[in-house]
Amino acid sequence: MRVTLLGTGDAIGTPKIGCRCPACTDALCGGKSRRLRFSILVENGSGKVLIDTSPDLRWQLIRTGISRVDGVIWTHAHYDHYAGFGDFHRVQNRVPAYGLKETMDYILNYLYFMRPRRNVVEMGVPFEVAGMEFTLFEVNHPPICEAAGVVVREGNKKLVVTGDTTLQIPEASLDLMRNADLLVADAITPPGYALTKHMNSEEAVGLGRELAAKEVVLTHISHLFPPHEIAAKRWPLGYDMMAIEL
Repeated sequence: MRVTLLGTGDAIGTPKIGCRCPACTDALCGGKSRRLRFSILVENGSGKVLIDTSPDLRWQLIRTGISRVDGVIWTHAHYDHYAGFGDFHRVQNRVPAYGLKETMDYILNYLYFMRPRRNVVEMGVPFEVAGMEFTLFEVNHPPICEAAGVVVREGNKKLVVTGDTTLQIPEASLDLMRNADLLVADAITPPGYALTKHMNSEEAVGLGRELAAKEVVLTHISHLFPPHEIAAKRWPLGYDMMAIEL
């Protein structure tokens, strides 16, 4: 299984429009602080699956040379996690899409012109795409009522993507998340910011330790971090197009 972080930014991306903070300046100069919005590509010898479809998906697909996928999984109905699905229009028809019912209802009402193959799944119930097993689990991302993380298994390898969440994750979900080979964790800021919807970097790293993850990579990163090369000395920050083999 190969995992590529297509976009590691938060909802506004880095650089933020009109901002000249150190991270945004680094991004404008082409540094690793430049972050497109969140999408993850998971692939094996049988196919390719997207976890969330960033508003920046067109450029992400062009950069990776991908024009077809075997499925799309949506974690929740926030714009920065689904809006780029429209970029499949006139590229690939009838894309298999997977998600919770309310999530699918909301997204496909917005993307009314698309005709994906809709597959409603349930929390905690595994399903298969391209020879990989996927399971959605409940997380806490207020004020939205329905938000999920994703466990991906292939053979003896296990990937966990937290999705957008605070630390208040249900115990049943934590049980599913344990002992991952790779934990890709939401970490929108460094410590010191009042957060109500996300984890900060120290919380996310601590969650990885609690869950006995073999490797932790942080994503959904805002411009409030120092420039990437400085911040990455302290926290395991991901970066756009980072690829990890499991």
